[in-house]
Amino acid sequence: MKATILLGTLKKEGLSNTEVLSDFLQGFLEKQNINTTIVKLVEHSIWPGTYSDMGEGDEWPAILKQLLDSDIIIFATPIWWNNQSSEIQRVIERLDELHDEIMAGKPARLKGKVGGIVITGDSDGAQHIIANVSNFYNAIGVVFPPFSTLSVLWEKQAKGKNTTRDELMEKYKKDYADTAEKMVKQLIKYSQVH
Repeated sequence: MKATILLGTLKKEGLSNTEVLSDFLQGFLEKQNINTTIVKLVEHSIWPGTYSDMGEGDEWPAILKQLLDSDIIIFATPIWWNNQSSEIQRVIERLDELHDEIMAGKPARLKGKVGGIVITGDSDGAQHIIANVSNFYNAIGVVFPPFSTLSVLWEKQAKGKNTTRDELMEKYKKDYADTAEKMVKQLIKYSQVH
C-alpha cells in the first residue's frame, strides 16, 4: 500500500509543527508496511488555477500522478485564521478539474482512495477544516473514514514559540500515539473495502 501526505506548512525553512506531526504519523503508517511519502508543497512550483496541468514549469501534474498512484491521501495543514493553509487550499483548487470530470459523467479518478486529515494550531478551527476537507473528499470520490483525523492544538505550537522538534515529538508520542494508531487502522480498514 502507498500513502501520500500533502504537507501544507507555509514554512520553507525552520521548524514546522505540522511537518513534525506528519513525520510522527508517517512512523505509524510505515509500521503497517505502508510506503509513505510526504510532499512538502511549499517546496514545489504549484501554479494557481483549477486545471490539472497549468503549463510548463508547473509541478502539480507530477504530484497529481503520485496521488493517483496512492491508496491513502492525507492533507496536513496548520490552522490560519480558522482555515486550512493557502497551500492546502491550492491543492483543492488544482483538484477541481477532477470534480469537473465527475460532473460531466466521467468516472472519479480518485474513487476508492481513502483520505485523512492532520491539523496543528494554537486556536480553534480544526472542526471547520475537517468539515471543509471532508466535504471536498466526498465531492471527488475519496472515502473519509470515521476517526481518520489527527489534530493537535497545543499552546507550545503557537507562532513565535521556540519549541524544539524533540519536545514536539515527545508531546505527540505521550498524548497522541493512540489517536495516530487508530487513524492508521481506520485508513487501512476502509482502504481494503474498495
